[in-house]
This record gives sequence, C-alpha cells and structure tokens, in this order.
Amino acid sequence: MSFHFNPMAPEFVADPYRTYHRLRTEDPVHHSPLGFWVLTRYEDVVASLRDPRFQKEPMIAAVAARMGVQAGTIGLSMLDRDPPDHTRLRGLASKAFTPKVVEGLRPRVQEIVDGLLDRVEPAGRMDLIEEFAYPIPVNVICEMLGVPVEDHERFKGWSLDLARGLDSIMLGPESEVAKRSGQARQGLTEYMRELIAQRRAAPRADLLSALIAAEEAGDKLTEHELLATCILLLVAGHETTVNLIGNGMLALLRHPDQLRLLREQPTLIATAVEELLRYDGPVQRTARTPTDDVTFAGGRTIPKGEIVMPFIGAADRDPAQFRDPDRLDITRTENRHIAFGLGVHFCLGAPLARVEGQIAINTLIKRLPHLAVAIDRPEYRQSLTLRGLTALPVTF
Repeated sequence: MSFHFNPMAPEFVADPYRTYHRLRTEDPVHHSPLGFWVLTRYEDVVASLRDPRFQKEPMIAAVAARMGVQAGTIGLSMLDRDPPDHTRLRGLASKAFTPKVVEGLRPRVQEIVDGLLDRVEPAGRMDLIEEFAYPIPVNVICEMLGVPVEDHERFKGWSLDLARGLDSIMLGPESEVAKRSGQARQGLTEYMRELIAQRRAAPRADLLSALIAAEEAGDKLTEHELLATCILLLVAGHETTVNLIGNGMLALLRHPDQLRLLREQPTLIATAVEELLRYDGPVQRTARTPTDDVTFAGGRTIPKGEIVMPFIGAADRDPAQFRDPDRLDITRTENRHIAFGLGVHFCLGAPLARVEGQIAINTLIKRLPHLAVAIDRPEYRQSLTLRGLTALPVTF
C-alpha cells in the first residue's frame, strides 16, 4: 500500500470515508503495522460477522494479553461472549427490547423529546448533543432499568471513558485512556452493586429487578454476568443513539434538499433514519478473532488467532453494495446497511434506537423550522469505534 493507515490521525477521525474508499480500492484486506487486520469491503465485513469462525472471546483474550492484563479481570457482557453463553445472556435481556415492547415506549419517548424542546426553545439556541440528543436515550434506558435519572450525570463521565476505552488496544496499557476506562468500569460496577442490593431488598417492576430474579433463579445468570449485563445496557443504551441523532441531524443540515424533503414528507422518517445510519453510522468498527485461517476474495489469508477489525462504516459506503454511496438519499429503499451489526451480535437495542431516532429527528425539524448549525467545523470525539460529535451548537 502506498500510504500508512493511521486510525488515530485527526484527519481520519474528522472524515474516515476517504480513507475507507482508498483502503477498499488499494488494500481491502489490510494488515496494519499496529498489529491487526482491517476489512473494508461490504462482502468481507458481512462474511466476518456471519462466520462462526470469527469469535469474540478469543479476541478479548488476545487484547488482554496485548494490554498486559488477565482476560478474567475484564467484565464480559453478552457483547463479548460467543454462543452458547451469548445466546443465554441475550435471551434474558431480549424480552425488554421486543418490537412490541418498544412500540409501547413511543408515547414516553415523545414526551421526553417535547419536554427537552420546551426547555430550550425560548433561548433560540442550544448544544444539540448535550441538551437534546444525550438526554433522550439516557432518560429512556434509566427508566427501563430502574436507574434513578437524577444520577445520569454520575455515569455520563463513566460511559464516555468506557466508550473511549474501546480504542485502548491501539494506545497501550499505560495510556491515560486505558487507565480512565478501567477506573470508569470500577466506578460503574460499584454503583450498580449498590443499586442491585437495593433492588434485592425491594424489587420493582423494572428490567434490573427482572435480571436479578433471573440471577437468583440459578444457572441463568451469575452475579458477574448480572453486573456486566447492566453496565452494557446502561452504556450501549445511550452512547450509540446519541450519535445517531447527532450525526443524523448534522447530515440533514448539511443537505438542505433532504432536510426540506423530510420536513415536507414526515412519513419518510423510517427510510430517512435507515439512510442516516448508513451514511454516517454511530458504530464504525467491531473486532473478532478467527479460530482458523480464513482466505478472502483476492487470495489474502488472515491467520487464526489474529485480531480482525471489520469496518462497518466502510462497508456501508461500498459502491459494490450501494448505488452512489456518498450521496445522502432519504428515499433510498435498497438499503441493507449493517449499522446495527449482523449475525448473532446484531444490536439488541436496534428497535429502540430506531424509535428514538425517528421521534427525535421528526419532532426537531417540525418544531424548529429555522434550525441551523452555528459552527463551521463541528468536532468529532476521539474514537475509532464510535463516531459522534463532542458538541453541535445550533440556532433556531
């Protein structure tokens, strides 16, 4: 390859899509000098997410070894487990995220969205991330789990540090990012232990009490798994949806024709959200380790035991799969994006994220017809895994 792929470079964080196109064209199965493989073609990414040879737990062990820690000290949630444990853990949490249950949450999501806009509307300006995109999923997941909403500021910092810690593999165990991520996990674990003790003593009609009941029933859930599941739901339950709303609104504001079309035809919101997920998705990559040597189209073989990063963000801009992939088109119907992943690890909260995104975006553009970005170059968070804005000042 004629250029060095540096996933932590500021220009890549600001706009990864040019690099994705070049990787896909010049070196689609790319071996990084940093010690991992990068997949950027839609076909290859989909294959790696569906192939049972690409597993999570060996990848966690490989990362732990590289970071100089014991794998057992890293709390493994369903996100980091392979079947059959993954299947068991997912089955316990999935009842709270069925389409029927999520549809029942629509009125509450609408109420939260309206309340936030009522609060900021008189000012004529806001930070769309801090004052709008962030509180929506935080309120929803807190209410579902039974976490006091007034505590959300406490775990906001933990959540940001945990999310940033997903990139620790490229920064090393001595990096400030890795240390802060470890401290955040410890802080959030202690917080959840205390809350679990309260629910054991006085159960409520919430998801946390239901998970505790499953743990107390015996072999369905260990205490370690209970804690890991709660932390995963709390963090994943809002980190990605914040980015869906933030990235999505920025894309619409940068494409006035598409914004106008959605404003005129609000019934397009479902296909619009799918297109926004494809165009600039909240999760840019995942990671796996193959249990056998695997050869991809073009003859490149990835040896077993290596760390592989399928780039979802690159796959969703692949011209071999999407016509004119760099064009935002909210009427796009041939849209088999993989923003929520694929296979056994397909995002459990996808139905909820879709509902939150649809209600938030449609309500925002309906109630604020003069919405405009108040900054020339919005800044993205320093993360290779999650793509989202640090802030998005807007006027209306």
